[in-house]
Amino acid sequence: MKFLVDENIPTITKEHLINNGHDVLDIRGTSVEGSDDDVIWEIAKREERFLITTNKGFNFNRDKPHFGVLIVKLRKPNRLKIHDRILYALNKYSQENLREKIIVARDNVCNLRKV
Repeated sequence: MKFLVDENIPTITKEHLINNGHDVLDIRGTSVEGSDDDVIWEIAKREERFLITTNKGFNFNRDKPHFGVLIVKLRKPNRLKIHDRILYALNKYSQENLREKIIVARDNVCNLRKV
């Protein structure tokens, strides 16, 4: 699967995904690091990538076709908690069926929504 990881996603998550055979684009260290949400959103759509982020801004106005979004929203986030919730969510839902869906992973629950 093709992923785009936002700059707020732990590098251990990126490495885990790569080690499991996924194509991962990390915006850290690129010219788009720190860009507005719309720039990141357009890259994910253009490159047909599933976006992983902690930025809840990607939860709104995403009614146009896209390749899926996972938003991690934790009360007291740290890199290990974020990493664990991402792995939990990706294991919970079939990765083949995530197109045009938004997963919101919270401390104790994951919700899947069709857009």
